[in-house]
Formats: sequence, structure tokens, C-alpha cells
Amino acid sequence: MIIATYNINGVNGHLPVLLRWLEQTAPDVVCLQELKAPQEKFPEQAIKEVGYNAIWHGQKSWNGVAILARGMDIEEVGRGLAGDEEDVQSRYIEAMVNGIHISCLYLPNGNPAPGPKFDYKLNWFKRFSARAAELLASGKPVVLTGDYNVIPAELDVYKPERWVDDALFRPESREAFHNLIGQGWTDAIRKLYPTQTVYTFYDYFRNAYGRDAGLRIDHFLLTPDLTGRLLAAGVDREVRGWEKTSDHCPVWIQLAD
Repeated sequence: MIIATYNINGVNGHLPVLLRWLEQTAPDVVCLQELKAPQEKFPEQAIKEVGYNAIWHGQKSWNGVAILARGMDIEEVGRGLAGDEEDVQSRYIEAMVNGIHISCLYLPNGNPAPGPKFDYKLNWFKRFSARAAELLASGKPVVLTGDYNVIPAELDVYKPERWVDDALFRPESREAFHNLIGQGWTDAIRKLYPTQTVYTFYDYFRNAYGRDAGLRIDHFLLTPDLTGRLLAAGVDREVRGWEKTSDHCPVWIQLAD
């Protein structure tokens, strides 16, 4: 079973890229972030025509998350996080697919930091961590995946000294991520590639993709039972080089049945 995550950075604007990638790679489950589309503008029919069912949580102009499944049913089990009734941003959705609990997230960027946006990021992270603890305690096989907007370590960024004041790399963000891991989750990419440079995002500016000057901010966290089923993981880096593409690369893991 192959599960992928992809910050599409506009599901309608980058729909040809998404459909091309789906047809070429055919992952079983796909989590999408940054749809930038209201609920009624999600391209459900086009995605269905290439073999995928979908659930989504849209928002006009910003945010938005979706879960796709190839030829399988998707049972939505929740959307949004508890703990802030005033938070209306579409950043989180959960579903059961083929016996696995899938959580798809788009964690806030948080820049400029410090400031209100950074405070929102850390508060959102706290609420997400509380939900993650509940899921871990449930005993279900769970995947927490998406765009975390966190660079966990210096290995995960080109020239880390340039990022010390950025919300993605500030000590508070990294600490929150490592505390989340400390609950008992496994970072799938680092499990298989503990010392290798792996990037999932390349800025549109300064030829970042051509220079391989990237970041690793799209992550898979797995419960212990799924860690034992982890066979492979990777980044479809070449998709970032396609015309009119997202600034993120698709990232995937393969689990044994």
C-alpha cells in the first residue's frame, strides 16, 4: 500500500500536474494540502475520472485539505481540531481507508515570527499534538501526514544558518515537532534515511530547485505497528521540475499489507 502526501498549492491551478502525477504513479492514498478552493470548487469529477474517490475540506482562496483513495472507500471520521471554536481555517481532516486511520494536515506557516501568526502556529500545534496523543492511545494503525511547516533539524534545510529566525526553523517549532515524535511516533523518512539529505520543498525563487536548495517540511509520522510495516519511502522530486507545478514535491511511503 502506497500512501502519498502532496501540498498542491492550488488544486485547480495545478490540476494538470496533479492528474499527470496520479496517472503515472498511482498511489493508493493521497493527502493533499493547500487546495485554495472553496468546498464547491474542488475538482471531484476530474479526480474521479483517473480512479480516485475523495473527501475534502475546502476554503476560499486559502488552506484546504483532501484525502483521495484509488478504488477504495473513504470513511471520513473528523475535520478540524478541538480546542479553539474561533478557528475556521481548513487545515485538518481524518478518514479510515483500508483499515488505516489517515490524518491529513496543513500546519500553519507562522511567519513573521514572533507575532500573532507564530502564536497561532504554536497553539495549533498544541491542539494537534493533543489529538495525536488520543490517536496513539486508541491502538489503531495511524498515519499523520501533510505539510507540517517545520524543519526538524539542520540536515533538513539547505544552509540552515539562513533560517534561524524563520518560523519553520525557530526553536519553538522544532521543539513542538520533537515533543510530538516523543509521544511514540516514527518519522518515516528519517527511519529509512537517517543521515541522507532529503528535501520536499523548493522555493520558486533563486532557482532553488535547480540548485537543490530545499527544505524537508512534508512528513509522515507512523504508529509503532505501521513502523514495522514500513518498506520504502521517497520523494518524487522530478515533479517539482514540471511546468506550472507546485513548490512542493509529492512524498510517499510504502507499507506491507
